[in-house]
Amino acid sequence: MKSQAKFRPDFWLLATALIALFLNGWNIWEENYSNTYYTVAVASMMENVHNFFYASLDSAGSVTVDKPPVAFWIQTISALIFGLHGWSVVLPQALAGVGSVILVYLLVKPSFGVWAARLAAIGAAFTPVAVAVSRTNNIDSLLVFTLMLASWLLFRAVRKGGMWSLLGAFAVIGIGFNMKMLQAYMVLPAFYLFYLLAAKYGWKKKVMSLIAATAVVAVVSVSWAVIVDSVPASERPFIGSSGTNSVLNLAFGYNGVSRLTGDRSTGAASGSDQGFGGQMPNFGGQSPADDGGGRGNFEGFGGQGGMPDGQNGGVGGMNGGGMFNTGEAGPLRLFQAELSGQASWLIPLGLIGAFAILASWRRRNFTDKHKEIIFWLAWLVPVAGFFSIAGFFHQYYLIMLAPPVSALAGAAITEMWDAYRNREGFVSWLLPISILVTAGFSWFILHPYDDTIGSFWSIGVLILGIAAAGSLIAFQRRDYSRLRQASLIAGLAAMLIGPIYWSFTPIVYGQNAQLPAAGPDGGSAAFGGGRRGNFPASAQFEGGMPGGNPSATTGDNAATDPSGADSDSTLNPTENAPSGLSSAMPSGFPGLNESESANPKLLAYLREHNTGEPYLMAVTNYTTAAPYMIDEGESLVILNGFNASDQVYTPETLEALVRSGKVKYFLLGGGMGGGRGGNSEVTAWITEQGTEIPTSEWQDNADANPNTSTADTQNPFGVSNTLTLYEVTLPE
Repeated sequence: MKSQAKFRPDFWLLATALIALFLNGWNIWEENYSNTYYTVAVASMMENVHNFFYASLDSAGSVTVDKPPVAFWIQTISALIFGLHGWSVVLPQALAGVGSVILVYLLVKPSFGVWAARLAAIGAAFTPVAVAVSRTNNIDSLLVFTLMLASWLLFRAVRKGGMWSLLGAFAVIGIGFNMKMLQAYMVLPAFYLFYLLAAKYGWKKKVMSLIAATAVVAVVSVSWAVIVDSVPASERPFIGSSGTNSVLNLAFGYNGVSRLTGDRSTGAASGSDQGFGGQMPNFGGQSPADDGGGRGNFEGFGGQGGMPDGQNGGVGGMNGGGMFNTGEAGPLRLFQAELSGQASWLIPLGLIGAFAILASWRRRNFTDKHKEIIFWLAWLVPVAGFFSIAGFFHQYYLIMLAPPVSALAGAAITEMWDAYRNREGFVSWLLPISILVTAGFSWFILHPYDDTIGSFWSIGVLILGIAAAGSLIAFQRRDYSRLRQASLIAGLAAMLIGPIYWSFTPIVYGQNAQLPAAGPDGGSAAFGGGRRGNFPASAQFEGGMPGGNPSATTGDNAATDPSGADSDSTLNPTENAPSGLSSAMPSGFPGLNESESANPKLLAYLREHNTGEPYLMAVTNYTTAAPYMIDEGESLVILNGFNASDQVYTPETLEALVRSGKVKYFLLGGGMGGGRGGNSEVTAWITEQGTEIPTSEWQDNADANPNTSTADTQNPFGVSNTLTLYEVTLPE
């Protein structure tokens, strides 16, 4: 292969990187908590090394987040440098998105040339879902950057023959595993295949090298898990969402096979838990019937199908969009209306271009270009295949498509342009065909939004694509070089206008920080959005939104945080409520992730009555804890993990905590995160052993009865939300 070119300043790359920085970073300083679940964990991790190492959700090291710690280590370091703010935990992801743009350029340039690299960088910068997720503290942008860095090391190993680069590439994938577990392994088929095809060694040496690389990725991947699982459970946090208190079960169960099957159980002995805190909502006035597999059938709300398997009906489906609006499983899932606007815009261009390049493959003409196209296809196909059949994922996971699609698209344009100019048989006709198909696909994505953004965009893209393709066909046999170039530029515009516009939508229209998605309805697209049907007014939530009681840390119409089927599914307010919901509820259905500010009277009471306990109070969930830990810098105990099946505390361990003098105040109720009220035995122990504190002493709430010990408010759904403060002191 060609020797790796030295990096030289390129104005086009610099401009593209600056645009990516703007798209990823503009206005992130307005973020409050972003994904509250993760930001609370960062607040905890900043307190001590123990919490930092384990990625503990709370100050007491009670329970971890439901992901490995590496990405949160990076966010915590950023918060230690800049202070704990919404923007400081988002910053690493914003920069990682820019880094991925640069790495795509560096990967494509040596074999396909500078213009292919520039176009690939543009494609990566304007992948809408990549922009959306890079503006949050969800960790997928960091993961993709890590996998791109591994790809760069792999290409270096092939081009320069370095064994250390190969081992480094697989070690970096292992680091990616310690960010988001099995999702990092999606690229392994591409890595193995590319090295076997491209490395300049004999088959025996290549196989032996890959065996060594496999050992490296395995060791790095399980290193943290082995260390953690070898520590006695009493000396470390409970492994959040694992069900069995095991990192390996978390990796291969909840964050592994469950993503494919849609089974949201955690393997806990207490039974299946679907992330709804053990109490399922009543949709459309009908109670869900269990289908025997732990998934309810939510007829009357989005049609049929199980929930939350993400394949039928479900919260966001309305027209078969699945629980998180991920469409119907099948080979064309990425081209359905629910997902196509996120990362699929340039897939037709990339696939047609890949066919054009591979069409020149001959037994004695197997070039570097062929090998690299196979690498990107071997990345794209398994990832696309997984999302086509997976039972549970979120729209922003599709950022995994950004590198291969952008690389294939950049290479496709230059290679098909050369074939067009050189009139290389049938391949020369593929350029206008790809422009026409890709522009038509852009029209398909854009036109349902005509009422929102105007029909100019969809019609303009279609007309421009038809005109560009027609001009290229008309001038194909004639030497009109300038007209050809103008037609190519028009074709590029037709293909890129859509994704460029969609990439700006998180800034222009706002987005959901917990379930980031691009598009004019990005704030609620994860649950159906505005154009495909809103959450029905008939939906009744028994006991609150899925996942728990709504938060009411101040006693007002407090923010809530629905615990969907995993921690990435908490939601954030946007500007306009979907139709059919109470006007009191900000949009970004189905709830508000942002907790209210800390209750000043409660805070003053707890500080005044603290007698040396290191933890100000214990709460049932992270949304209630958020303002106290993030804004006030207080240390809190969080009694429950993200899933209700997490047995974080028992009455015995909680009694030991109280007897050790670490906490004496317990605030029960409130908050959508953490499996509703959590363990009923623990709650019963607190109420039996504790003394209720009258509300008048700690709550400024006009709705609260000063003669009672509870603060009774209503969430935006009109559901009663009760907070009760207990003091628990035990006799010697």
